[in-house]
Amino acid sequence: MLKSILLVSLGAVPGAWLRFRLINHFEPIVPAKHWATLAVNIGASFCLGLLVALNQLCLSNQLMLLLATGFLGSLSTFSTFVVELLVLLHKQAPAEALLLALASVVSGLLALELGLAIGGLQ
Repeated sequence: MLKSILLVSLGAVPGAWLRFRLINHFEPIVPAKHWATLAVNIGASFCLGLLVALNQLCLSNQLMLLLATGFLGSLSTFSTFVVELLVLLHKQAPAEALLLALASVVSGLLALELGLAIGGLQ
């Protein structure tokens, strides 16, 4: 159990750091911060699809804990997505909140499917 905790923790630190760096990089480019979050979440969904496909072939449970649960889990967080939806709703922007919600779910699923397909699972 301690080894699992350590692996998740070792993956989470660089994942959170990369999320911070990517959001700060995209923020000046996109019209609002929540679109930067969307871009990061799409990339993480794609990477998770690749990892799941590769896991079927050759990845160890320890590597999945490090990369999928730790790194990608901290790179792409559901709580940030929900907070950004709530902020839009409080700003009286329900159309943009709906667009963000739909874009996040649909693009996340498509990116995951693409990762699975490229990884050879689909």
